[in-house]
Amino acid sequence: MITSPSRLVPVPIPDSVAAMIGACLPLHVLQAEVDADCAAREVYSFRGPLCAEDRADREHALAALARANKILAKHHPQLPVTP
Repeated sequence: MITSPSRLVPVPIPDSVAAMIGACLPLHVLQAEVDADCAAREVYSFRGPLCAEDRADREHALAALARANKILAKHHPQLPVTP
């Protein structure tokens, strides 16, 4: 008996397909997607005990992620990026 995995495996898509998808989205939504991805990566980079400056940088990245997610959620409810 074959069981399906509980999680979906991310599969890379060709650049031409990504360009076609991007052409269907408004520019501000594409920019928000890039901003959300960058902010999520920055949030992930902070690990362990944080000094005051690192905590401030992490909070700034979380705020940027929240701003981008607001735009993404307004366009489609499944687009927001989670940290």
